[in-house]
Amino acid sequence: MQATVPVSSSLHTTSTAADPTALSTQTNNMALVPAPPSETPLFAEVDMCSDSSATTVRATVIQASTVFYDTPATLGTSILYAPEEKEDFFCCHVLSSDSCLCKDKAERFLAEAAGYGSQLVVFPEAFIGGYPRGSSFGATIGSRTAKGREDFRKYHASAIDVPGPEVDRLAAMAGKYKVYLVMGVIEREGYTLYCTVLFFDSQGHYMGKHRKVMPTAVERIVWGFGDGSTIPVFGTPIGKIGAAICWENRMPLLRTAMYGKGIEIYCAPTADSRDTWQATMTHIALEGGCFVLSANQFCRRKDYPPPPEYVFLGVEEDLTPDSVVCAGGSVIISPLGTVLAGPNYDGEALISADLDLGEIARAKFDFDVVGHYSRPEVLSLTVRDHPTNAVMFTSESAKTEASRR
Repeated sequence: MQATVPVSSSLHTTSTAADPTALSTQTNNMALVPAPPSETPLFAEVDMCSDSSATTVRATVIQASTVFYDTPATLGTSILYAPEEKEDFFCCHVLSSDSCLCKDKAERFLAEAAGYGSQLVVFPEAFIGGYPRGSSFGATIGSRTAKGREDFRKYHASAIDVPGPEVDRLAAMAGKYKVYLVMGVIEREGYTLYCTVLFFDSQGHYMGKHRKVMPTAVERIVWGFGDGSTIPVFGTPIGKIGAAICWENRMPLLRTAMYGKGIEIYCAPTADSRDTWQATMTHIALEGGCFVLSANQFCRRKDYPPPPEYVFLGVEEDLTPDSVVCAGGSVIISPLGTVLAGPNYDGEALISADLDLGEIARAKFDFDVVGHYSRPEVLSLTVRDHPTNAVMFTSESAKTEASRR
């Protein structure tokens, strides 16, 4: 049985079960769909069907758009470190008026999720820094345009350093709201960008990161490639948590590496709102015997800068400000393949479920992909989990500097 929990209207949140009509209108070019009219109240989904005899974890996936090219507005420039300011901030931003809706989005959604008692909160791919949907960065084989170079400069400026001040702010938010936080960011290392997921514990500590190992298609123009040194699974009091980003979830060997590390709560930040994504998420839950939490952005054309500053290549003339350019589809699935909450295609939403951790053992009884259902003497995997750097220095000073990163 599912219960619905009202959400502050200031967050534009809505959650419903999958709507076949909405799904059928999605196209293969990242779901350019019409905005569905709705007169109904706004709710967040919370699945309450947990086993009271086993440990349960309340988890929330955030479905929302970034503020493109404006990392301070997306992240929140008002992260409060002074204890005496905390209550004022909570009242101001969680219960904000419509005039504040485009500011401090990460903080507001995190506060809302914590208000429902969530212990784990997962944000979409590239939520901090932005997913450059529809952009070519002016690149064709053999040439780049001046505008494309300027687009990259602005995108680079909106990325974050890891470690860095934005990471400190995210850690402070996780500690302030006492949640485990999984956040999709665009990471900047020198002049190379990475699509990255950051992990924080509920005490406000940065735990580590995962860099996307294989950007998809044109993403490779602007994102570097992660290596085997950032495929972590973190043991925490609420379970073993890890993440893979968007279509790298379709890489069987990457998934197997994570299963080998004992992942129990598999986070899948994504930019794919096609209905076929749901099949991928269900397959991973069944294959890995783990909970799968997929968070996607819900974006309209107006969430990006207007043309000619930002152009959706090939479709710009067909779009209105309210055209949906990414339709969400965020979902939570159990280790036995049951959809606990979502998928949602209606708008920005907080989608939550109580995860009965006893379900993991029940699922593994049927199928343990790296345990009793494996044949290592026939099929096995070797993971090169060391960093791969273009330049290696052997001097002691360089080693010391590298160890600080």
